[in-house]
Amino acid sequence: MSVEILSRIQFALTVSFHFLYPPMSIGLGCLLVLMEGLYLKTKNPLYHHLAHFWTKIFGLIFAIGVATGIVMEFEFGTNWAAYSRFVGDIFGSALAAEGIFAFFLESGFLALLLFGWDKVGPKLHFFATCMVALGAHFSALWIVVANSWMQTPAGYHLEKIGVNGAPGTPLPADYIVQAADMGHVRAVVENFWQMVFNPSSLERLSHVLLGAWMTGAFLVISISAWYLLKGVHLKFAKASMTIALCFAAVTTILQSVSADATARGVVVNQPIKLASMEGVYSTQDYTPMTAFGYVDTKNQTVHGLKIPALLSFLCFHDFKTAVPGLLTLPSDEFLAARHPGLSPDELAKIRPKYWPKVGAVFQTYHIMIIVGSALFGLSFLGFSLLWKGWLFRTDIPAIRGLLWIFVFSVVGPQICNQAGWFTAELGRQPWIVYNLLRTSEGLSRSVQAQQVVFSIIMFLLIYLLLFITFLYLLNEKIQHGPEDDEGHHVKAPGVSGDPFLQKGRASN
Repeated sequence: MSVEILSRIQFALTVSFHFLYPPMSIGLGCLLVLMEGLYLKTKNPLYHHLAHFWTKIFGLIFAIGVATGIVMEFEFGTNWAAYSRFVGDIFGSALAAEGIFAFFLESGFLALLLFGWDKVGPKLHFFATCMVALGAHFSALWIVVANSWMQTPAGYHLEKIGVNGAPGTPLPADYIVQAADMGHVRAVVENFWQMVFNPSSLERLSHVLLGAWMTGAFLVISISAWYLLKGVHLKFAKASMTIALCFAAVTTILQSVSADATARGVVVNQPIKLASMEGVYSTQDYTPMTAFGYVDTKNQTVHGLKIPALLSFLCFHDFKTAVPGLLTLPSDEFLAARHPGLSPDELAKIRPKYWPKVGAVFQTYHIMIIVGSALFGLSFLGFSLLWKGWLFRTDIPAIRGLLWIFVFSVVGPQICNQAGWFTAELGRQPWIVYNLLRTSEGLSRSVQAQQVVFSIIMFLLIYLLLFITFLYLLNEKIQHGPEDDEGHHVKAPGVSGDPFLQKGRASN
């Protein structure tokens, strides 16, 4: 394999593994705020127990997330040095903002959140919880802003780097970056707020945060369902399940609205990505949407269940308007500017080089849609049963079956998050900065293929060890269960002195 493909695999591996944890901490942070807020409002000690237990889970997730996130910063300098030099002025401001507004906020109040239960008053502890949750959201904000700028760059100009400390020379707005420019040309922030609020940042931020909220909600739902099935910590599990299901129901509604806005933004800003997501090769009125299927890239067609005119409606809120197909993207004008002197037929032959891997983008996008729709249905089914008072009837086989589905539903949001990011990143190819800098041009020139292979093997081994450690510690905390106010372990069924179970049995 080439250094480019290996470096992309390495970065995909490290980012994907890291991205298992921030969504859980962001979503769980929101639920901690809700639980502690309910405790302050009602003074019901049960909500204190909830917050105390889930804070332990949060601490474990946060620690693994921080450890795995550091690696990516070094990869920018090792494998992607040319890219880092090109976007350093853009990313420097965004990542500095993350450090100031997010990391310091999280780390400053994290100790109070984890160890301040008996050291500070409930209001101050609640404030610390809010600040840690806010810091996690700020971290996502600046990371998404930086990534969104790569998708839809704005608020910048190109500059030829000065020699020996001399000022740089601005380049024309229509300047086309060449491979030979690497190390001599860079993107410079011209308008900070245009860079932050680039055309896709707000839509993508809402989509990412809502996905994180769903991840945290289904983590709580999964563990609560496990307790209900095992008949332990019943009152605790019922309260946790109730809060998480209500939160999930609201979040999935908001996510469906966000998904619509995000997709319509892709139509405007990245039409090639949109066409790849749905495998649209030919431009046609009443463009159908494929519910599921596969792409025949050789014959440039899609096989599967198609819903007539639905894609046109979702993209333009109009059944007739045609969605531009790949055979017309990018335009001849775009290609001619980069390949002057070629005829229209010659431009048509090189057009596919500006497409991503259509089959891969199509599948990851549809995985996200299918799993996300299933989570939407699960959350509302659970909420409906909760509303009718049937959800905790574990003596009913159908309810037990649903609870088992809830136990394994924790992987659903993770699949959606991963598939969504793969869709976004694969769909941007062959650009690392959309229509500005090719991925191949962002590579470090001194890195060799065998070095990247060795690092991939080492990352696989280390991340496997970390993941096993995480699962072991998470299982230990789940098996240990919640504690009462005196810090005593809540005992298993049949053991006297279990306040949760006594009340749980009484309610059954």
